[in-house]
Amino acid sequence: MQPADVSWCLPASVHWVRIPSDLPPRPPRTPGRFGNRGRIVLIVVFAALVIFFLSARAISGFYVESLWFSSMDKGSVFWGMLRIKVLLVAAFSLGFAAVAYVSLSVADRLAPFVRSTGPEEQILERYRDLIGHRQGLVRIATAAIFGLIAGLPATSIWQEWQLFRHSQQFGVSDAQFGADAGFYVFKLPFLTYLVNWMFASFVIITLLTVVAHYINGGIRLQPGGRQVTAQVKLHVSALLAVLALLKAADYWLQRFSLTTSQRGAVDGATYTDVKAQLPALQLLILISLLAAALLIVNVRQKGFRLPIIAVGLWAAVAVIAGTLYPALVQRFQVEPSESTRERDYIARNIEATRVAFGLEKVQVKPLTTGPVTAADVERNAAAFRDVRLLDPDIVLPTFQVEQGKQTDYKFVGLDVDRYEVAGRVQQVVLAARELNAEGLPSQTWENRHLAYTHGYGLAFAPASAVDNEGLPRYVEVSSPDNALGLTRPQIYFGDGRSDYAIVGTNRPEGEATLDPARPKYTGTGGIELSSRIRRAAFAIHFSEYNLFGSRLIEDNSRILHDRDVRDRVNKLAPFLKLDADPYPVVVEGKLIWVIDAYTTTDRYPYAERADTRQLTDGSGLRSAFNYVRNPVKAVVDAYDGTVTLYVVDDTDPIIKAWRSAFPTLFTDGSLMPTGLLDHLRYPEDMFRVQTNLYGRYQLEDAGEFYLQQNAWSVAQDPGTEQNSSVGDAGGQTQITLAPTTRATDANTERFEPYYTLFHAPGATSPEFVLLRPFVQFSKNDERKQLRAFMTASSDRGSYGTLTAYVIEGALPPGPVNVADDISKKFATQLTLLDQNGSKVKFGDMQLVPTAGGVVYIRPWFAESTGQNQTSVASLDSVSASYGSSSARGATVSEALGNLFAGANVDGGEDNGEPSSEAPTTIEEKLEAAADLYAEAQQAKAAFDSKTYVAKIEQAVKLLEEAATLATGSPVTVVPNGAAEEAPADPPTESETSEPSVTAST
Repeated sequence: MQPADVSWCLPASVHWVRIPSDLPPRPPRTPGRFGNRGRIVLIVVFAALVIFFLSARAISGFYVESLWFSSMDKGSVFWGMLRIKVLLVAAFSLGFAAVAYVSLSVADRLAPFVRSTGPEEQILERYRDLIGHRQGLVRIATAAIFGLIAGLPATSIWQEWQLFRHSQQFGVSDAQFGADAGFYVFKLPFLTYLVNWMFASFVIITLLTVVAHYINGGIRLQPGGRQVTAQVKLHVSALLAVLALLKAADYWLQRFSLTTSQRGAVDGATYTDVKAQLPALQLLILISLLAAALLIVNVRQKGFRLPIIAVGLWAAVAVIAGTLYPALVQRFQVEPSESTRERDYIARNIEATRVAFGLEKVQVKPLTTGPVTAADVERNAAAFRDVRLLDPDIVLPTFQVEQGKQTDYKFVGLDVDRYEVAGRVQQVVLAARELNAEGLPSQTWENRHLAYTHGYGLAFAPASAVDNEGLPRYVEVSSPDNALGLTRPQIYFGDGRSDYAIVGTNRPEGEATLDPARPKYTGTGGIELSSRIRRAAFAIHFSEYNLFGSRLIEDNSRILHDRDVRDRVNKLAPFLKLDADPYPVVVEGKLIWVIDAYTTTDRYPYAERADTRQLTDGSGLRSAFNYVRNPVKAVVDAYDGTVTLYVVDDTDPIIKAWRSAFPTLFTDGSLMPTGLLDHLRYPEDMFRVQTNLYGRYQLEDAGEFYLQQNAWSVAQDPGTEQNSSVGDAGGQTQITLAPTTRATDANTERFEPYYTLFHAPGATSPEFVLLRPFVQFSKNDERKQLRAFMTASSDRGSYGTLTAYVIEGALPPGPVNVADDISKKFATQLTLLDQNGSKVKFGDMQLVPTAGGVVYIRPWFAESTGQNQTSVASLDSVSASYGSSSARGATVSEALGNLFAGANVDGGEDNGEPSSEAPTTIEEKLEAAADLYAEAQQAKAAFDSKTYVAKIEQAVKLLEEAATLATGSPVTVVPNGAAEEAPADPPTESETSEPSVTAST
């Protein structure tokens, strides 16, 4: 009997469903080769392999970094920095996720029970059906994902957090709010970031909440019916109230940021900031609090009228009081009477800037000008003997050619220091002979990383002496008999090394010519490749299979990487700013590198921003800051790469904070070896910054400071080539400056500070100092007379002492005046020297205070410029200048003798000057001139243009002297064929004519 059809009584939406017993049997499934479980395992394994290969570089990099820090015995620093970053990310991520989860949960609980119908609802219904009972999981996932996104950037503020945790007191309160400077430096940066992060986070959470209410049906975009429920208005109002409170906190912190404002005549909170901007911020705080109150009240009102009023009121006050009103005050109250309105605030700026840059301790000494005689010069003979003849920048190629030994060695730069040479302390120029990887005979992996692994030794020469050819007198430093006694000359870590080396392999190291013994590396530097895992990690990290597969590498081989000394220090202490110029020092037979490390901040209240123009390329001070100290001397061993951070100024609050954060990272300066103390140098970049500011900040009266009439500027750079100085002689390099209404120096290059053995007036012994001169300030650089000069001591007993020597009386010529005078007076000689195949370059113009005046000494160099040859510069002559007079000679003594009527400063010292007596009679001078002319012809025949020019010039000088003796009046001898210098190539027939001379009285 068939069942009765009852479908007519069921709703149309009901469909018949067949019971399982009525369905045909399913055919049996044929199991695959691995089965379902096997496929899952394969998928998991494949996914794991993909993830591993994608992250292998990161994993190996992390492992290599941990090994590197462990090899430096600084594993606690690595894990400490990592722990701080992880905790910051966790704290910020969890904070965001917790608040977001609570807000989303509230949104779900406030979802309406009855929702409107329509297309919009149908789409959202499908989404809700898809989620189903997993709605809580979606909330957690959303909060976690956005929390991680919000928390990851917190790794960038780990330094701010550490300074916040280990904050110190400066003992100096700002003049506006009375807060210690430590609050601005240590606490304000982190608090500002925290408030801004919380504000941005609540904006995102509010948006997520609005989206959740929309999905739940509490917000509808389609017209008709209620578009926003009362519960949603309540929830959103509460979130907006929190945003208003956070904005009030932000305005409260902005008040303190006014102390570094750049609006007024000087940096800091000036008249407009205090009288207009600060009241505006206080009003905005009240408006924000009022807005928060209105939004909280709106919880009961459950409408949008009060939120709209609150936001509109805040926006109006922010525009009018926060922007428009301060601009009007600045334009119509301050600018018409700026000197009186800003006086008190300029005084605050002067005091803070002097403290922030260590200028309040400058010792000021007057230097009264008066006539200088030959007797004065002779009494100051020791100072003239210590004048540096070798200019590091000019003679660097000479060192490279003569001391580079092979093309696989190079000198990155020459440094100036002081050592005992020939029984007395002298200035020296020295450079580490580093490996030149690009000059290797074969660029194979084995050569670059196993065979040629290190540099070797130093090039070293006294700076105040040259040989008879005008070339440096090199001293062998690897012998135990000399003053240095360098016994470990190998240089595995140097200045600018970017590659890695593997030592202790089956492949001999070194260059047999320089190091015949070719000893195996015995240091503890680097990381031992003692396992296949380590070798594989380094192979992945450097993308080089040979690190894993080479049979030359043994289990006790060591890999040396991060061999640039600045990189090593920066990895250990990334919060320190490093000087651009590491310099080598020999201590106890070992070669070490010394790097000056700085602490800076841009938050010191009321201090002026540093003028960082003309800083050395790569200097860590090329950034915005208004406080600087040099509390750390970083020392890196050139053999094993050991880094020691000596704290030499424990009064700096910033370094105190970092020592508190990383107590094992630093070493007390009292433990520094004595041999190293004798070779510390005052950092050049810091001295540039200080002298750039001191020209104005030597004025302590606010009114005088505003007028700038008695301000100084760093002297203009006299240049290194003929007619390269400022003024009539030629245009100087221009520096682009931002438009400003403040009194600033003209945009020209400034005098570079130089190291020298300085004989201070009245002192019994010299001191090794940095020196930089000043001229009177002028907007267009029209004032070039010497006004003062500053020195910074590098000696052990007076290290860091800044002394300003101020000219009293008639101002002597400045460096540019002297350079212009030399170019004009010796135009003929310069033309003779500056020919094809040769070029004149001037060394540092050095100031030597003598009696009541200043004598300038400047070496001249003849630099070969022929094609297909490396330029080599040799000392050609020396000029001496005093007042408006200049003279020139083969030596310092000769130049001074010509300038001061036979003054003799030789003092029996051997400074590389010729030992033969100079001709005195007319006959002797003519005979010597004839000999020189014959030697010149021999040099011309050999195409030696440099020697040819030098001999002709000496012959002309003797002819002038002979003619002057014969006539009784000065005679100038002009070579008619001066331009016919011996060419680099063989001369043509038309080029063989001899120069003749014309004498005129």
